[in-house]
Amino acid sequence: MNVHASEIDGDVTAADTQADEAREALARLRVWAQTASEADLAEMGADLSALLKGKAYPEFSRDYPSDFVVDSAYKDTLPDLQNGPSSLIRGAKRAIQHVGISNFRLPIRFHTRDGGDITLETSVTGTVSLEAEKKGINMSRIMRSFYRHAEKTFSFEVVNAALEDYKTDLESFDARIQMRFSYPVKVQSLRSGLWGYQYYDIALELNETNGVRKKIMHLDYVYSSTCPCSLELSEHAREMRGQLATPHSQRSVARISVELVGSNRLWFEDLLELARDAVPTETQVMVKREDEQAFAELNAANPIFVEDAARLFSKALEDDPRVGDFRVVASHQESLHSHDAVSILTEGDTFAAESYDPKMFATLHHAG
Repeated sequence: MNVHASEIDGDVTAADTQADEAREALARLRVWAQTASEADLAEMGADLSALLKGKAYPEFSRDYPSDFVVDSAYKDTLPDLQNGPSSLIRGAKRAIQHVGISNFRLPIRFHTRDGGDITLETSVTGTVSLEAEKKGINMSRIMRSFYRHAEKTFSFEVVNAALEDYKTDLESFDARIQMRFSYPVKVQSLRSGLWGYQYYDIALELNETNGVRKKIMHLDYVYSSTCPCSLELSEHAREMRGQLATPHSQRSVARISVELVGSNRLWFEDLLELARDAVPTETQVMVKREDEQAFAELNAANPIFVEDAARLFSKALEDDPRVGDFRVVASHQESLHSHDAVSILTEGDTFAAESYDPKMFATLHHAG
């Protein structure tokens, strides 16, 4: 057996040679890393990239620190890109008319016209204007401002206070709050004397634009519309040929939006009754045979085109001093045609528009 003296003496071993070669390779890689791009380094992987930069890859804790307490000094170190300088703005440096949050929900207590209170799940949208030189807003401030007032029974004075708070917090010129909910009203059947709850989609808005605040109420009113033309043609067939025929009618929806003016209050129930007086063929909740016959008679006594509906609702709104500007959007969801018949009638500048949301009429389909 031949034994080399170098292996015994430990002068230069194979392991030593490999270690030297590895150190030399690492040194060359580090020289290369000084001028390499971040993309090139990223391709090497996180561990090797950190090694080439002369840093050890950090070991992070995987345990949630449930006892960690945030103090004011730590808060000051937290990054806040949304409220950063204008240099962080992406895209055009343009003012934004509406920015905020939509559909955060909470229970709100409302007064009813008969003097009672009712608590309803309410969807709130809050937005403010954003100047061209500001990166963004703190969205949570809108929620915090509203929550400060949420325990109070609803009134436009309460919403006024909430709007003033977050307008001040976010240093904005314009601000808006919208509240949506389903409002239950007990309704009696036409002839049987039964009662049932009808639910009405209602939205309330408080808008401030250019220093002017406006209070707005929206109501979706669902009714039956019997086509006057179809009614006359059916009667013609009966009279001239003894042919049984029935006119077509369909479920229809009107979205009535009103600006609230004056010192007298327009209750939810008041706006509902205005709509019902204008077009009495509201869809029914509780129906026995005598009610169904009554409803057929009521429809025959009130045949209505979509143009008629817009004008009848308009007349009722014009005559109420509590209503300023208004808009009526009506959709008759035809049983004769494969399309709907629609109309829009506006009064005043508040709702005037040359262009409408392409999905506007699609939202008027009543979901039972």
